[in-house]
Amino acid sequence: MYFYNMRLYFMALLMVITSCRQAKRYHDQFEDQQVVSPLIRDILDFQKAKNAELKNPETSPLPDRYRKNFEGLDFFPPDEKYIVKAFLERTPEAEPFMMPTTTDQESWEVRYGIARFSLNGNEHELEVYRSLDLTNVKRYEDYLFLPFMDLTNGEETYGGGRYLNLRIPDGDTLDIDFNRAYNPYCVYNKKFSCPLVPRQNFMKTRVRAGEKQFSME
Repeated sequence: MYFYNMRLYFMALLMVITSCRQAKRYHDQFEDQQVVSPLIRDILDFQKAKNAELKNPETSPLPDRYRKNFEGLDFFPPDEKYIVKAFLERTPEAEPFMMPTTTDQESWEVRYGIARFSLNGNEHELEVYRSLDLTNVKRYEDYLFLPFMDLTNGEETYGGGRYLNLRIPDGDTLDIDFNRAYNPYCVYNKKFSCPLVPRQNFMKTRVRAGEKQFSME
């Protein structure tokens, strides 16, 4: 149930992520500029919404003792180079499977396709999944789930990898914005069950975008 609620929270707030002391500095920097691109503005709004979600006792996964002192998440500064257009190869013959999680629960998924794109001078491909638990939930029937790992894990970002929420596109291209990469809920609270990132979704590059490592200290 915690896992299911976690996925609904993220989809209900498809615009979410942060500030914290360092993040506040770059927010101020962008706010002071006369011209901010629409893409950067959307990312900043996404971060503000994420902070509001974690501060709100109705939506926050943080235990009360940590939420009360929560000031904001730590994010990499918004960077348009981490917004990529990927070619999506659909995999309609893929068989559903149970994706393991951080607990004894499992997530019923199917590989929807493979996203291929260029980033940091290299070619990458990531598997994109569709949650079969959400296909019959109104508003989430076109939801896609992209978990990934990269070379920042365990240093600048959470060691278990991060997630992205996407929507099924009309054509064969998929817009991926790594500035919206977020931590699994189990980073904030161990009672949540979070899907483990499949080994094939490891990127041999540093994705310095999105949410950074989180500490409750």
